[in-house]
Amino acid sequence: MGIAMLLHVVSVVVWVGGMFFAYMALRPVAASQLEPAQRLRLWAGVFARFFPWVWAAVVLILATGLWMVLAVFGGFGPAGLHIDLMLGIGITMMLIFFHVFFAAYKRLQRAIAAEDWQSGGKALGQIRMLIGINLVLGLVTTAIASGGRFLLI
Repeated sequence: MGIAMLLHVVSVVVWVGGMFFAYMALRPVAASQLEPAQRLRLWAGVFARFFPWVWAAVVLILATGLWMVLAVFGGFGPAGLHIDLMLGIGITMMLIFFHVFFAAYKRLQRAIAAEDWQSGGKALGQIRMLIGINLVLGLVTTAIASGGRFLLI
């Protein structure tokens, strides 16, 4: 149980913390200091390094979360509302990430290869919006994980 919890929490920190850093620190600086072509190439490089970590986090979060529900609670019935909320929000976040990765990120890569900065900017705008949504969902899920069992029972 301890190893599962450790992997679960570290995976959440990597994913949500990475989104927080990208959205709140890197994005404003890149937008204010880089020309569109440089900014799009920077983001494509950042995503190329960050997304493999997100894939690993998604797998570990889902696997360890389900394992803990089954091993500790014996299933979702006795687990509590906070567990159901974490699972639902987590799956929503994963689906949003899949769309970012398989659709918007691929459009960004194609636009950069074609030096189509306008299309690249649109793709990056969609990625930014979806990562913003996922960041909020991740912070809400973290709050539920931290205090949900005391507040939602």
